[in-house]
Amino acid sequence: MQQTELLLRCKLLKQFGYMKLLKLAQQLPVKPAELSLKQLLALPLPTDIKRRLKVVFDSELDQAVAKVMRQCHVISFFDEIYPPQLREIYRPPLILFALGNLQLLEQEIITIVGSRRPTNYSEVVLSQLIPRLVADDWVIASGLAVGVDTLAHDLTLAAGGATIAVVGNGLNQVYPSKNFRLQQLIAQQGLLLSEYLPDTPARPFRFPERNRILAGLCQNVLVTEAAMKSGSLITANLALDDNRNIYAVPGPITSLLSAGPNQLIAAGATPLVEYEIDLRKI
Repeated sequence: MQQTELLLRCKLLKQFGYMKLLKLAQQLPVKPAELSLKQLLALPLPTDIKRRLKVVFDSELDQAVAKVMRQCHVISFFDEIYPPQLREIYRPPLILFALGNLQLLEQEIITIVGSRRPTNYSEVVLSQLIPRLVADDWVIASGLAVGVDTLAHDLTLAAGGATIAVVGNGLNQVYPSKNFRLQQLIAQQGLLLSEYLPDTPARPFRFPERNRILAGLCQNVLVTEAAMKSGSLITANLALDDNRNIYAVPGPITSLLSAGPNQLIAAGATPLVEYEIDLRKI
């Protein structure tokens, strides 16, 4: 079997945490290749991983593998379509599950994040900015949460643009439930992306994990309104670690939701002070 199916089988077994999966991946050929159990057992791998590998080849997993393959695209670190920018980040996702247009992963992407409870300010700014980004052929990524994420996806689709939603649950799950229709639209007209098996439910700890993918997937991150301690700032700081360009929408110092963007600007982020901005020249 090839590397992608191997990693999927490991994931389905649920006996491989990220570090074990990483140790295995680091020993595999870089280019897609047919791998036998005998070849894998000859690799310099810990004994416990080799023991698990024997179960990975069990035919009892065949049905589960086929089911996942029918439900969505499965891509791994070894596939050509895997986003090159994600390869650069800390703890890159070794396997991804996707619904929609995989070609969007090859285009220029800007991630837009912000508060789950924004004021009208975010909508005013994004309703002016996003159509310009779409006209300039940017793909808009966000996390499908309520608030700014939903605004980013909705406004992109309304402008006829392409959007990617990176979710903190499996693709068969919807969180929040109110975004059921939006998630369907993105799967049909854009791209839905997750590192979790399709039936994995949303859990709080999965959202910070999701944020590293949002940060690493793009060339630029834009933060609108966000509190000082928020997932949006986690995403921005991860993006800084990944050497991405950070943009922030400045706001009044009296607003708690402008504290995050203002702090980012003070730390060196580019303030968004006009809508006509060419991100490719920065």
